[in-house]
Amino acid sequence: MILKRLVIAGCAFVSLLAIRADDTAKPGILEGHLKIISLKEVELAGGNPPKHTSENYAEYPLIILNKDGQKEVARMTPDRAGNYRVSLPPGEYVLDVQGRRPGGVRANPQPFTVVSNQTVRVDMDIDTGVR
Repeated sequence: MILKRLVIAGCAFVSLLAIRADDTAKPGILEGHLKIISLKEVELAGGNPPKHTSENYAEYPLIILNKDGQKEVARMTPDRAGNYRVSLPPGEYVLDVQGRRPGGVRANPQPFTVVSNQTVRVDMDIDTGVR
């Protein structure tokens, strides 16, 4: 009889653990596009404006900060086309450019919220400061 009660109690405990494991929030996705803006007027021989290359995007890594902007949560580099995608736990964050400082690269930090099993799109425009 005691063994039967222990088995039932053990099964109930394992069931509670399984329910608790399912309560864990699944991550969401942040995706977007980095647009590099240069206010300098540039003319090439063919009259075509310069195109940004993967090297340009690699120069501007993006950082994800906690909602008050004090702690770095993740860092990423856009792909060759300027696109980025990262999985994050649900919560409130801020997207910014690494090394942004007065007189250098200018960007507006972008607050966003990640929801479990959903994708949020946040595009980032930066001004390289080249005039």
